[in-house]
Amino acid sequence: MAPTAPTVTLTRQVVSDFQIAKIFNENGKRPINAIDFDATGELCVTTADDDTIRLYDCQTGTEKKTLYSKKYGCSLGRFTHHSSHILHAAAKDHIIRYLSLHDNQYLRYFKGHAGRVVNLEMSSQDDTFISSAMDSTVRLWDLRTNHCQGLIHTAPGARTSVGFDHTGLVFATGDSRVVRMFDARNYESGPFATFPVADAVRMLPYANAPAPLPFNVQWTNLRFSNDGKHVLLSTDTDLLIVIDGFDGSVRQLLRGHLNVDRLPLEGCFSPDGQFVWCGSQNGLLHAWEVATGQMVTANPSHSDPSKVVACNPKFLMMASADMQLAFWTQALPGV
Repeated sequence: MAPTAPTVTLTRQVVSDFQIAKIFNENGKRPINAIDFDATGELCVTTADDDTIRLYDCQTGTEKKTLYSKKYGCSLGRFTHHSSHILHAAAKDHIIRYLSLHDNQYLRYFKGHAGRVVNLEMSSQDDTFISSAMDSTVRLWDLRTNHCQGLIHTAPGARTSVGFDHTGLVFATGDSRVVRMFDARNYESGPFATFPVADAVRMLPYANAPAPLPFNVQWTNLRFSNDGKHVLLSTDTDLLIVIDGFDGSVRQLLRGHLNVDRLPLEGCFSPDGQFVWCGSQNGLLHAWEVATGQMVTANPSHSDPSKVVACNPKFLMMASADMQLAFWTQALPGV
């Protein structure tokens, strides 16, 4: 299975034409909790609740390697800038681990969090990464040393999401009420911008919405678009929030996917920032156009909730997962 070359422009029709090209069944009855692609787009890594870390070849559509983290568990698998190295959080302690996929050896341990790590993101520019946990802290790290490089205290009891922009010079935190923007080189001075997103959402009219806006929305993930123009806030309801990456104004409320069980769904932008994908409680994979907020498609994908999705940064493909991993690409003419 060779993905389409990256010269194809994403349009509503192309997005509508996406179909499953390959399904992997190796994870059995435990869900996959994270998907990530390396910078080349040639490799995909997953971590799962069955304590497995799996590496896939996107060009051939095959599994390359399976590693096990039975002692610690694994979640939030993320490639570093080296395609044979990843970071992952642990389900059974609060330590972040730096793993060589080549020889299955841990290179470094990052200790400091006193609660479950819920977000983990690499900077696109250097060896810096950022994490947030249920201990009301955000921590900055450097792959070259196991000592925490920076600490930010967050709202007590809140689940805080974090993310870097495309330059690696700005990171944001979101605590289900407010998005705060920080200069990564001068974060000690506090946020340079604060956006009261939750209040802004409540003030929006929803006369044409399919249902009233949900209450007590918890943000589960924060993602910048690759051009930095927008920020996507995923939630534990049937609501995705797109805000302006510069002034924080609410651009779109994306709805229509099922999530009555308040699952921590995670959406993602397409590489060009024009579309948003997200799974759902009933396994459908939804796509919306950012400019209009309109749903483009809702494709059957999984028999169980599809909590995580990811877009390949270089090729016209994406991945979604429940207990199974699915690779998606554009349907060929006549198929």
